[in-house]
Amino acid sequence: MLKRRIYQSLSAAVLALTVGACKAPQLVQKQESRTVPASYAGSPQDSAATAGNIQWKEFFTDPHLVALIDTALLRNQELNITQQEIELARQEVRARKGEYLPTVGLGAAAGVEKAARYTLPGATEENVDIKPERRTPDPLTDFQAGAYASWEVDIWHKLRNAKKAAASRYLASVEGRNFTVTNLIAEIANSYYELLALDNQLAIVQQNIDIQTNALKAVRLQKEAARVTELAVRRFEAQVHNTQSLQYGIQQRIIETENRLNFLVGRYPQPVARNAASFTELVPLAVRAGVPAQLLHNRPDIRQAEQNLVAAKLDVQVARTNFYPSLRITGAVGTAAFQPGLLATWPESMLLSLAGDVAAPLINKNGIKALYYSANARQTQAVYNYERTVLNAYVEVANQVASIRNLEKSYGEKAQAVQALNESNTISNNLFRSARADYTEVLFTQRDALESKFDLIETKMQQLNASVNVYRALGGGWN
Repeated sequence: MLKRRIYQSLSAAVLALTVGACKAPQLVQKQESRTVPASYAGSPQDSAATAGNIQWKEFFTDPHLVALIDTALLRNQELNITQQEIELARQEVRARKGEYLPTVGLGAAAGVEKAARYTLPGATEENVDIKPERRTPDPLTDFQAGAYASWEVDIWHKLRNAKKAAASRYLASVEGRNFTVTNLIAEIANSYYELLALDNQLAIVQQNIDIQTNALKAVRLQKEAARVTELAVRRFEAQVHNTQSLQYGIQQRIIETENRLNFLVGRYPQPVARNAASFTELVPLAVRAGVPAQLLHNRPDIRQAEQNLVAAKLDVQVARTNFYPSLRITGAVGTAAFQPGLLATWPESMLLSLAGDVAAPLINKNGIKALYYSANARQTQAVYNYERTVLNAYVEVANQVASIRNLEKSYGEKAQAVQALNESNTISNNLFRSARADYTEVLFTQRDALESKFDLIETKMQQLNASVNVYRALGGGWN
């Protein structure tokens, strides 16, 4: 009676320990916020279709720019690198899928063994009566052939969740490539417009060099006529040299911008085809921003962060199952004999095995707890990353929408300033020829006119870049 009570107590204790061992620690999981403002700051609410849904070949109409983008989508090295990352993620999904399927294989083995006479195997062989033609050889040989199988039963969906997590990371890698495409197209377009702006600035500088050179000749004639001093000649000459120096600086920037475009396209430096004459006639497209909620579906980086968040949540579930028992079934079927010719003898040579084992962690679970807490920390990190990506997307769109409005007003004011300075430049030259204005007024007016033309072209480039950037910020380009 006492022995029975002892067995019952031990059984209850083991059962209690097992149940306690299977209990996972409680964690506080952070949930992501998907709430965004109804409209962009400083803009009226717009429920119309967003420009992010427009295909890039419809958004960009310059044939030279379209050709550059087409080539880059095929040859850009960074884009090709991200394509291989997608392939790696695809193979990870394939590997995870195979883990929860049974493993079946074929095998064969051969060996030799000499049993000592005064041991159990040796004594057994001595007393077994076997036909002479099938007598056990000495030393003993062993031949085996058959099939074996192993299967971990996915009771808690540990393996399936791991496969789903890998699939989510695969989708995240696809969205990562889409985000690379969006940024690549925007970078090529911005560099292309910068190149057009530099071409126009170079043309203005060359025109000013001609004007200033003619003015220098006129000043030298006036100096010979004793109407001005050598100081005026030197000041005009310095102005010409300064403008020529500016020309070489712009030429260097053109070379660097061309090379940057060639690098993005994936080719060695060569001239970039373009039509710089039409730059001043370019009008930035009117971009509809839509509503911020559309960013959650259009922005590849937000979709990437969302898929990484899904994978992180599944990783927490996978880590939790480490506290539960696991069941593995193994089996084998085949033949075994000490002579190859006896392998086909049935049922004497038949070999069959089937086993199942259940294992659960009992004590010293620090490693499992560490994995569980780490998975939860990564899930929390993924939540913050998702919310940060959404916030960053909203801010980018709001900044670029405001930039388009302000640059449009700024361009109008600077265009009027250029017109006024062009007229003042003509007036100052006429007054100087009639000795009614000092030469310094001519120099200052020429300098201001040149700077205002530069600023006007710079503002035009900023307008085009803002249009490209808001298109990128809205998630356009990858589809």
